[in-house]
Amino acid sequence: MAKFFLSYGYNLIIFFIISHLMSILGKLNPWNPSIPYEILSLNISSKLSTNSDDIKESSKDFGKIVQEIFPAAVLYPSCVNDIIDLIQFSYGLSVPFHVAAKGHGHSIRGQAMAQNGVIVEMNSLNNNNNTNNSENCGIRVSWDSTLGFYADVGGEQLWIDVLRSTLEYGLAPVSWTDYLYLTVGGTLSNAGISGQTFRYGPQISNVHEVDVITGKGELVTCSKEMNSELFFGVLGGLGQFGIITRARIVLDKAPTRVKWVRMLYDDFSKFTKDQEHLISIHDGLNYVEGSLLMEQSPLNNWRSSFFSPSNQIEIASLLSKNGIIYCLEMVKYYDDHSATTIDEELKKLVKGLNNLPGFMFKKDATFVEFLNRVRSGELELQSKGMWDVPHPWLNLFVPKSSIMHFNAAVFVDIILRQNKTTGPILVYPTNRKRWDDRMSAVIPEEEIFYCVGLLHSSNGYNECKILDNQNEEILKYCDKVGLKIKQYLPHYKTQEDWIKHFGKKWNIFQQRKNQFDPKMILSPGQRIFN
Repeated sequence: MAKFFLSYGYNLIIFFIISHLMSILGKLNPWNPSIPYEILSLNISSKLSTNSDDIKESSKDFGKIVQEIFPAAVLYPSCVNDIIDLIQFSYGLSVPFHVAAKGHGHSIRGQAMAQNGVIVEMNSLNNNNNTNNSENCGIRVSWDSTLGFYADVGGEQLWIDVLRSTLEYGLAPVSWTDYLYLTVGGTLSNAGISGQTFRYGPQISNVHEVDVITGKGELVTCSKEMNSELFFGVLGGLGQFGIITRARIVLDKAPTRVKWVRMLYDDFSKFTKDQEHLISIHDGLNYVEGSLLMEQSPLNNWRSSFFSPSNQIEIASLLSKNGIIYCLEMVKYYDDHSATTIDEELKKLVKGLNNLPGFMFKKDATFVEFLNRVRSGELELQSKGMWDVPHPWLNLFVPKSSIMHFNAAVFVDIILRQNKTTGPILVYPTNRKRWDDRMSAVIPEEEIFYCVGLLHSSNGYNECKILDNQNEEILKYCDKVGLKIKQYLPHYKTQEDWIKHFGKKWNIFQQRKNQFDPKMILSPGQRIFN
């Protein structure tokens, strides 16, 4: 009888051990060889998931174009060390698995995906902060006699939260994207551009230092003076050399309000000449952008609701005669001290411009209302179920010498003629001198170049395909006639195309990959080396 109970007890213990192991293994896909069982010995095993819902959710992005590229698992890190452990484990394998960091998922064509690898949900770092105090939530404001004011910001933080936290001190970053619900690490891995770029440079030009987890699983602090090769590599580096976990962002005194002006043109030459004049004025405007208005697109769109109903009637009449109108948009910041002089300053800035008489529209807004202008449009579309649709965007940098040709061949002959546009089209100039050529980001060689954004939304697969074909037609035309454009948020299908994209930077880009991610673990969704 004693032997029976001993045997029974032994079997019961074995049963519980096996049941416990099976419950752990259930979190990982036991049939997927990409993730070895040895990972269960790591502290991160409880933060990995292969739940089908988690897999599908992490395989989505804003573009809604690339689908069904599923990872083997999703990591929900609670601290930076969790990401380090994951990458170090992969790096130690003879056949490593891919790792891709996903911020707000605003990629267009699957750049943050990792087939059979692991997606790192960076927002999980923010979710594990249990306080609203900005000193403890990945955003910390400081001052230094050399650097002035700056903010140390977690790579997972959204720019809207950076804005809110820094405004508590009367400060703010100087360079923005049009949309603030993007992560710091995500925009710095691309460049981060908007209408402020001509004056302050892209966001990558406004960073003192960064913490980076390399493809070897090493956490490295780098700046222009310290580990500079990695610093210049990750800024605009498309996630190829490391995952940005902290950035030290330049801050300046924040304004409180803005004067916001839009002017209309029926002549593209006058439109671009005035834009170039405005960005050349020292200490002039704080923001300059431009856009196309066409009959098939609403005058007020998700980027901002600017024109009143009576304005829209006037503009619609103008469009019926011209087919296409160019809208110059500019902003001048001010605060209580400059409130009495701002109107006079603005009057001087617009003097001599060649816009259509009677088509200047003004608005006064708070600084936050202006910077966060896209959010209200996004929420409205979400309420109507019109935001969660495919977005076949195309973003380009066009040299100044080619912009007139681009207007005639692309804006007028392809886009206006084909009448397929379903979203805003941006076009505005910026200055090469505000960019650091040592960084990975690629721009045209000319001193002035234009940022062009075809920000399409489509109703389903068929319309998405039509718009994507139009994008391909534009790219092929530019290549055929030698317009020397560069893609922003680039997407290519072959390494030969990537080599052409990087041009003279390709060799150093490849060297940095070999140095910081020699096993090519990181960001396979860019399809540069994988």
